[in-house]
Amino acid sequence: MQSSTTQATKTMYIIRHGETNYNKMGIVQGSGVDTDINDKGIAQADAFYQAYKHIPFQQIFVSSLKRTHQTVAPFQELNIETQVIPELNEINWGILEGQHPSEHSRREFYAMLAKWRNGELNVAINGGETPNSMVKRQKLGLKKIETLEKSPILICMHGRALRGFLCLLTNTPLHQMDDFEHNNVCLYVLEKHSAEKQYRIITKNCQAHLTHLL
Repeated sequence: MQSSTTQATKTMYIIRHGETNYNKMGIVQGSGVDTDINDKGIAQADAFYQAYKHIPFQQIFVSSLKRTHQTVAPFQELNIETQVIPELNEINWGILEGQHPSEHSRREFYAMLAKWRNGELNVAINGGETPNSMVKRQKLGLKKIETLEKSPILICMHGRALRGFLCLLTNTPLHQMDDFEHNNVCLYVLEKHSAEKQYRIITKNCQAHLTHLL
C-alpha cells in the first residue's frame, strides 16, 4: 500500500474519522456537533493504526472536532506531531445538525444534494454552509498544510468535507463530489510530483484494514 516517496513527491494519506453513535443512527453531525467516536470507531482507529503504523508519517493534521483527534490517537505512541486545521472541519448542515432523521428532513437533505449535483453550489440548508464556502476555507487549510513541505502526511477529516477536499486536490469539478465514495476510516492516498499542478489518487476508499470489522 505504501507508495514510493521522494523529495520531489508529496504524499497524503487521508482518512475519515471513526464511527460515532450519530453515524450509526443516521443523524447529521456537521461542524456544529462535536461527538465522540464509539466503540466500533475506536476499533476502526486501532485497525488503521496497526495496518499503517509503519508508514513514516512526518505530521498528522486533524480538524478541530474531537472525532478526528480520537481517530488518530493511537499514533501518539509514535510521537508524531499533530496539528489542528479548523478549515478541515465538516460542512455545516444548519438546522439538520443533531436532529433525528424524519421523512421531512431526509427529503430536505437529499433535495439539497440533488441541487449540488446540478451545479447549484452557492445554496445551503437553512443556517448551513454552501459547498463553495466550504472549499474556500479548505483552500486556506491546504495552504497551511503544504507550507510545511513534509511528506508523507496523514490527514483525518469528515465525510462531506472529504468529498470537497478531494475535488480541490484533484481539480475535479465540485458538483461531482459525490463521485468520491467514503466510509468511516476509509483511506485515500494521493501523490503530487513537483512538476504537477494537482494530486493524483493512488488509493481510493480503501477498507482492507477494516475487513474484520465490516
